[in-house]
Amino acid sequence: MTGSGRESEGGEEEVRGARRIPGPRWAADDLDLESVPLPPLPPPGGSAPDEAVPEQSAPKPEPGPESRLDPAATEPGLEPGPEPDARAPELRPEPDLAPEPDPAAPDPAHGRPDPAAPDPAMTSAPVVLPHQVLKALLGAWALSACSVEETAAVEDHLTGCAPCADEALRLRDAVGLLHTDGSLDLDPTLRTRVLDGCFGRRPARIPVPEWAAPYDAETARLDALLRDIGDSEWHAPVRLQWFEEEHQVSRRTTVAGVIGHLTAVDGLLSAALGLDDPLDGGKAPLDPTERTETYWAATRRPPTRAVREPWRAQSHELIRTASFAGRNVAETSVSYGAFALPLQDALLDRAFECWVHGGDIADAVDYPYQAPSAAHLHRMIDLAARMLPAALAGRRSAGLAGPAKDLVTAGAPGRSLHLEIEGHGGGDWYIALDSPAAVGSPERAVAQVALDGVEFCRLVAGHISPVEAAAGQEGDREAIRDVLFAAASLSRL
Repeated sequence: MTGSGRESEGGEEEVRGARRIPGPRWAADDLDLESVPLPPLPPPGGSAPDEAVPEQSAPKPEPGPESRLDPAATEPGLEPGPEPDARAPELRPEPDLAPEPDPAAPDPAHGRPDPAAPDPAMTSAPVVLPHQVLKALLGAWALSACSVEETAAVEDHLTGCAPCADEALRLRDAVGLLHTDGSLDLDPTLRTRVLDGCFGRRPARIPVPEWAAPYDAETARLDALLRDIGDSEWHAPVRLQWFEEEHQVSRRTTVAGVIGHLTAVDGLLSAALGLDDPLDGGKAPLDPTERTETYWAATRRPPTRAVREPWRAQSHELIRTASFAGRNVAETSVSYGAFALPLQDALLDRAFECWVHGGDIADAVDYPYQAPSAAHLHRMIDLAARMLPAALAGRRSAGLAGPAKDLVTAGAPGRSLHLEIEGHGGGDWYIALDSPAAVGSPERAVAQVALDGVEFCRLVAGHISPVEAAAGQEGDREAIRDVLFAAASLSRL
């Protein structure tokens, strides 16, 4: 090194002026004063202030806190003691023995403040940290993991630094996502939204018809549920419920049995489209209940998760065939034995039953299961409302409903019931009361029933009784009762 040494002296001055973190202080009770030797006393005659005590006259005392407490150690005639051990507690002299030292005054032996003394800058002024350190603390600040001093320093910095303030807001928003209380299950509309986004960028060459979209969505949702359950849960008991005449009936089966039931009834649509029927198309009955019993009797007992793949392959084939056929196949008649539906309504009916039985399975295995999207649920409610006049006429023929009071010609407005569906998938429908060929009219409404959309679907599925479903009623009590029981009669196995 060259030079006069001023540079090094300047560096030492910077080190001396820097704040230092004091070491841990021991309690006075932790020190055994009797085990530490005291420093030797000066000779009786004393020594001159400017004379040094020879090394042979007295041995050097061992380092210890007593050298700071003994008044003789600070007398002018004695050599200063060694530097105190940083691990030993520092005991300050009593006021009557020596004046209180100034905490800010430098140590005469080393030229720096006493490490044990608190730094006035740390106790009276806030912590001053550089920009890079404060920026690195933003993540911990967003998680509320900073100390009080660091939090105060970061928040004071954010008031004057726009880039750090923006970053802090983004981090706080991200932390909010980590503490969400929402369900971990996927949104039932996620698949539809993803497909809509994909089709919006690149339309499908052969899109799924709009009238087949509810069936496509509900089979996909049920298939997602079935993928999540274990092998043992396929044997979980499931109770299927529906109404017959005036009474609610039920049938006990398993999760695998429910999928077999869906496969058997979906075979009616497969046969109408010229596809393979899981049952013998020439000999199998058309009634859904009889088809289900036939299918259950022919399958190996007990059914297992092996039924999932045939059911899903059949639903894919139905959607694919309907998509390729386009509008020409929408009006193809599908016979259910006692009645028939066009294919577009039959697929909507199958979507409704897929959702209802998906809820039955979810209840059996304790799995969350949401209602269909509002648009699909509205179409299901509309199908049930269009089937109510024929169901009401059938009950009247069987003597289960009141007689017609005002017959009109086909297509003319007749006595009507205002069915108001609230909430999810809601709307207003006017049900003709006296003739299936009559047209419901607001001007000739004699009664009104208000129901929640999901509750109305549960009534149509036979899961609740008509008495439990009536949330709001006004007008002709007999018409209200007949329509509610007609809605329950739409249910079947």
